Amino acid sequence: MQIRLSNASEKPIYEQITQQIKQAILSGDLKAGDALPSIRSLAKDLKISVMTTKRAYTDLERDGFIETVAGKGSYIAERNQDFLREELLRQIESHLQNAIQTAKTAGMPKRELLELVSLLVEEEME
Repeated sequence: MQIRLSNASEKPIYEQITQQIKQAILSGDLKAGDALPSIRSLAKDLKISVMTTKRAYTDLERDGFIETVAGKGSYIAERNQDFLREELLRQIESHLQNAIQTAKTAGMPKRELLELVSLLVEEEME
């Protein structure tokens, strides 16, 4: 697993880590039971504070993506399909909200935006 951090991003570093690990889980790159690097090891590899990686792992555990076993490390949690689907729907909603805001900024009428989305869906989902 490779995590790329951007100093130019508006998101805090711990959120960038959390988002990339979630994405790897949702895409199937990380599977249930896979071990994550230790908090210290990840901090060292990324050249960031241990507190930052601890925050990312705490958030991932709170959201049910990982489980931490004292003295053994953190592992990708078993997840049911409904939970995975819900997380993907949340991501879709977020992307659509961003697209709507961009369309508003561009002065794009609602009808034109809906036509564009419809066209993109037809091209991608055939």
